Amino acid sequence: MKSGLMKRAENQEAGEIDLTPMLDVVFILLIFFIVTSVFIKEAGIDVTKPEASTSLSQSGDLILIAVGVQGDIWIDGDQIDPRFIRSRFELRLADAPNSAVVIQADQNANNGQVMRILEAAREANIKDVSFSTET
Repeated sequence: MKSGLMKRAENQEAGEIDLTPMLDVVFILLIFFIVTSVFIKEAGIDVTKPEASTSLSQSGDLILIAVGVQGDIWIDGDQIDPRFIRSRFELRLADAPNSAVVIQADQNANNGQVMRILEAAREANIKDVSFSTET
């Protein structure tokens, strides 16, 4: 015959739930989603892109540069002085030599700033420069 103390110990063991396997599955799923997600770099500001009748999608190592309505220039979330565009391009080219520049200019932006960006890209020996548009 079992004593009352042994019956209580058996009941406690039967009522416990081991959460370790569930936590392992949750962490594995979390790691899976982090690794498979796509990280998109933004230029730094939202711009109203001009419309185009045709467009091609770009992929690979892209240097996104945005030009705001007031002529402010943004690269990788940082507003930069137009004099330092070329040096910023050269820094990015050191990390990824085959990078392409995508200019996200607001449709009401100053064309002079866009021309400065094109000149800086040419001086940094970037061959692939394109404009981001809405279709």
